[in-house]
Parts: sequence; C-alpha cells; structure tokens
Amino acid sequence: MRTALVIGTGLIGTSAALALVGRGVVVHLADHDPEQARTAAALGAGTDEEPAGPVDLAIVAAPPAHVAATLADAMRRGVARGYLDVASVKGGPRRELESLGLDLSAYIGSHPMSGREKSGPLAATEDLFEGRPWVLTPTRDTDTEVLNLALELVSHCRAVPVVMDADAHDRAVALVSHMPHLVSSMVAARLENAEEAAVRLCGQGIRDVTRIAASDPRMWIDILSANPGPVADLLADVSADLDETVQALRALQSSDEAKRREGATGIEDVLRRGNAGQIRVPGKHGAAPTVYESVVVLINDQPGQLARIFADAGAAGVNIEDVRIEHATGQQAGLVELMVKPVVAPVLAAALRERGWAIRQ
Repeated sequence: MRTALVIGTGLIGTSAALALVGRGVVVHLADHDPEQARTAAALGAGTDEEPAGPVDLAIVAAPPAHVAATLADAMRRGVARGYLDVASVKGGPRRELESLGLDLSAYIGSHPMSGREKSGPLAATEDLFEGRPWVLTPTRDTDTEVLNLALELVSHCRAVPVVMDADAHDRAVALVSHMPHLVSSMVAARLENAEEAAVRLCGQGIRDVTRIAASDPRMWIDILSANPGPVADLLADVSADLDETVQALRALQSSDEAKRREGATGIEDVLRRGNAGQIRVPGKHGAAPTVYESVVVLINDQPGQLARIFADAGAAGVNIEDVRIEHATGQQAGLVELMVKPVVAPVLAAALRERGWAIRQ
C-alpha cells in the first residue's frame, strides 16, 4: 500500500492515518467538516488535499448511520482500488450496499476493537490499535487483493487481524461492548441526583463500572441505532436476572427463615454465574486469564512516586503484570495495587519495605 484516503477524521480515522503515515504511506484526508480534516492534517496525519487519482485503499471512518452512503459515494466516484470501513457494526452497512446494487468485490468490512472515551482528531494516537483485535468481515465476493490491502492496514496499525462473519460480529460486539456500555450508563445515572455525601464515598469499584459511561452520547446513539436488536435481546436477559435478583434480595428481608435461605441461594447463584463469566475474559496479551497476587503500596500524590515504585520493583527483579491506583478521599495520598505472579509477591513486598515503602496488608 502506497496511498490511502481516510474519509472521516475523528478518533479512529485520524489514528489510522497517523499509523499509516508513520509507515511511509501517503495519506489523504477528507471529512464532511473541512476544519476537522485540517486539524488532522496539522497533527501529521496526512494532507487534506484531494488525491490526483485513485488511491490504493479508501478507509471510511464515518458514523455507522452514514457508512453505507459514504462508501457508495466513494465507490461510484472510483476513488480507490479497495474500500474498507471501520464502523462498529457490520451487517447493516453490508446489506445497505447490497440493496444499492453495488459491486462489493472491492469492499471489505472491518472493526478495530479499540477506542477511548474522548472523540475527535485531537484524541487520536498512532498506537491506538497496537496489540488490539481488528475484525475483518470479508464476503465470498471480496477480492483477494482487497483482503490483502486490509491485512496490510491492520499490520501497519500493529493490530491483530480476526476474520468473522458480519452478523456474528454484530452479536459479539453487542455482548462485549454495546450492552455493557448501556449497563454502565444506567449505573452511572444513579449517581446523578445522589446525595453528595454518598458520592464522596465512591471507590475504585464504582469507577471501574462507570468509566465507559463518560463516552459521547451522540456517538453511541449512532452505534446503537445500527445494532438495536442484539443489544435489546441481551438487555432483556439482564433484565430477567435483575428481576430475579430483586426478588432474592426482598426474600432476604423476610422474617421467614425458609424465604431467607431461598433469597441467599438466589444471590449466590447470580454471583457464582458472574464468577464463571468473568474468568472467561481474556487475560494479558489475550492469553488465558492468570491469577495474580496483589502487593498494595501506600503512596503520596507527588511527582515521581510511581516511577520510583516501578524502578524499585525492577531492581528487585520483579515484573509487574498489572497496576491499579485508588486515590484517597480528601487526602493527597493513594493506594497502588501491584499485580504480580504469586511466587514473587513476598519478594516484591520485602524489597519495597527495605526501600522505605509502606505496604498495606
């Protein structure tokens, strides 16, 4: 791939453009808002000048509701040898293109499974897709040349290609992305009118659950409008679990011992099913989940504290597998939870104590 046209210079489009430019590809940028394309160009993502002729690959990074129309326009104008979109839903755009009678041999659907809560070109980064799955949904009509161009794009972005059927993809993202986002928003909505004293008690758990609720509602309306059926089906299942859980909790309030036991059994069932589902979430680098042990360190909220901890762990010959930070309420302090393999946890704790760190038991 020597040339590309990115149509839509938001977070995903600009990030892909930055990655391609970094690999020596000449990238042209286009957007319905010319100012946004100029911003992406100023960031080094390419040029907002129109290409002199057809490029190797056109990458459509428009919102899902506009993907098919944008693709159809580009294909009719013959702007590229191959066409690819990065929308988070795949079945709908493909069917729309089919209904328009377009030759889809030059088209392949795709979805990079990466993003941020922020949107727009200023949020873009060259390494946004590094190590992340990038789904490709070729059809029987997709030319081998176009599939190879898509694989080259994924390689340039240092992502991991995953080939799926379009409708299977949409069911999968409903489960692992779209439904969880709505549930996160519903939990976060409980905080909107909560008493300030209660909100001040928020800890890492509520931050983890509500983090993705900070995303742009307009963007998510577009996404959910393109995949409503599978998401609704999953929410109906969640709703049934909620109804049963509410009944179990009510039973725990009963003065009848048998009802209380029944309620406890119901709560235990949903918690155990949660355990069983959670352990299926892939672990580090997409491998099978690994059980780590935590070494919790009390730190002051001052520059260089994290760097010192990591340096001291490195000096002890311990690899930190993951890290979490919980900030203390009303104090310039916090807890750093260092996840390591169980066999080295005592070694790390002893080494950090020797270097003056306060270890939380």
